[in-house]
Amino acid sequence: MTRIDLNCDMGESFGVYTLGFDQDAMPHVTSINVACGFHASDPVNMMKTVKLAKQHGAAIGAHPSFPDLVGFGRRVMAASVEEIKADVTYQIGALWGFCLAEGVKMQHVKAHGALYNVAEKDLAVATAIAEAIKAVDPGLYMLCLANSTMVAAAKNVGVKYVEEAFADRAYTAQGNLVSRKQPGSVIHDVDLVAERVLSMVTTGAVTSIDGVQVPISAQTICVHGDTPGAVAMIKKIREKLAAAGVTVQAFGQ
Repeated sequence: MTRIDLNCDMGESFGVYTLGFDQDAMPHVTSINVACGFHASDPVNMMKTVKLAKQHGAAIGAHPSFPDLVGFGRRVMAASVEEIKADVTYQIGALWGFCLAEGVKMQHVKAHGALYNVAEKDLAVATAIAEAIKAVDPGLYMLCLANSTMVAAAKNVGVKYVEEAFADRAYTAQGNLVSRKQPGSVIHDVDLVAERVLSMVTTGAVTSIDGVQVPISAQTICVHGDTPGAVAMIKKIREKLAAAGVTVQAFGQ
């Protein structure tokens, strides 16, 4: 039986500012990555997001980042590996408290933004993240970009991991994500995105931005819930997977 998890970043509102379509997207995904206050969110929004995930049965993960509220965690910071390990530990702990309060279990940890992008290529940074995860709870999974240095770090540290692909992001012929600074890095065609996800899940490959078939192994697909048309795209992906007999469920189940 072919199965896949759909994960989505959520809980990124801050104070009176609302970001994303959490209420509408939550029923259609199986895992969520909750901002922990360093790039977005605050205690009340974290609490609300955990409650909403519990209501819909979505698995919960922490979404730690560099301490960069102004830049939404998308700017690389000159942090030491010791600082990164401490920052990740701190953010996991923050969300952990809300999970305990609601009687739900945390499933995973997925780095956000610039921290994710650095860990994709830098073994020391990826190792610091993996070590923080394992130190808090060896039962937690680390979400790793498929075919990246993150996978090597997870294996070396001995933390459980799953490999991730992105539904609406373009890939290079080397299997890396195309930089958001380049044209065509984000795909907006709903039908095309759904077809690409089905291909990744059933054939283990994705077509790169220059037309090359790239092998990709993924147990979870990242979908976005904060862009116009995001919910319609998630629904289309689920329809496409269901029609092909693919089971959509959290990878930790």
